[in-house]
Amino acid sequence: MRHVVIMAGGSGTRLWPLSRKGEPKQLLELVDGKSLLRLAYERVAGMVPDANILVCCGAAYTDVVARQLPEMPEENLLGEPIGRDSLNAVAWPAAVLEKRDPEAVVAVLTADQIITPVEEFAQALEQAYRIAEADETALVTFGVVPDSPQTGYGYLKRGEALADFPQASAITEFKEKPSLEVAEQYVASGQYWWNSGMFVWRTSTVLEQLRQLLPQTHASVLELAEHPEKLGEIYPELEKVSVDYAVMEPVSQGKGSAHVVAVPLNIQWVDLGGFAALAEQIATDEDGNAREGVTVCLDSSNNLVINRGNPGTVVAVAGITGMVVCVTPQATMVVPLEQSQRVKELVGLVAEQVGPELA
Repeated sequence: MRHVVIMAGGSGTRLWPLSRKGEPKQLLELVDGKSLLRLAYERVAGMVPDANILVCCGAAYTDVVARQLPEMPEENLLGEPIGRDSLNAVAWPAAVLEKRDPEAVVAVLTADQIITPVEEFAQALEQAYRIAEADETALVTFGVVPDSPQTGYGYLKRGEALADFPQASAITEFKEKPSLEVAEQYVASGQYWWNSGMFVWRTSTVLEQLRQLLPQTHASVLELAEHPEKLGEIYPELEKVSVDYAVMEPVSQGKGSAHVVAVPLNIQWVDLGGFAALAEQIATDEDGNAREGVTVCLDSSNNLVINRGNPGTVVAVAGITGMVVCVTPQATMVVPLEQSQRVKELVGLVAEQVGPELA
């Protein structure tokens, strides 16, 4: 049967102070009054039964996730006692599903992306399911067709098209986030897609690659699936590593017994990793200011101004350009938009100098 795992871990520190400890970005209502998690669920609702949708998130947030996704069975919420990077957020649910359904084919999606139109995504997801069902050695990922030379994304190098699915391609190489010059070369060549970080595969296939490449992790997640009461004992000891580094890259290089292919996503795709991406999702005024909440802008342009402070307050700015001004009841943060990736660094200083409760 077909299944879905939504990865909803991470703290989203690049969106501080909107996201904070206890309020990760995927649970915030950031787009059209909905959380990123809710949007991720709605993209697949109807494609598989609710009983076949799992969410892997921080254990501290399972109650919030349950409230946001009341359609899901309680046993489908997998709460990580501690974050151990994306490999384990993939491997643990795969082991759980393998125990329930040895023939499971699963789509692993993320809860921090904005994807439109949903209909185009659904068609790509259907094709990815079909490839994984037809080829038990396929690890399928999604390559976003780039519309510009972005430096904030990893890239996939395409090989030959698949014989039975000519829109999809073999992937021969994973590339890290490039410099602008290299990104321009990638896009101009037409050989590269952005790495979406989403996958479709048979659980048996990905677990077999894990057995070959990281046997200790493989043994641990199988034991965890058999003995969920050992979660607090086993999970913190899992090797902390990304699924790309541990599985996808080695397999694309000929290691393991599978092969990597990608289905193209020729859509609007935003990895909501920081304020620059968020600014593009908010309506702007005549001066290019993206504004949310009660705000006033005087002789100011191309800013992101967010007021989520206490009721009855206003955020007013004058004479500024290209800035982020974000106000919440706990904190006020101001940074040039072009340096907004430094917010993660700033959060570390806040925790150190003021206290972790405000980070």
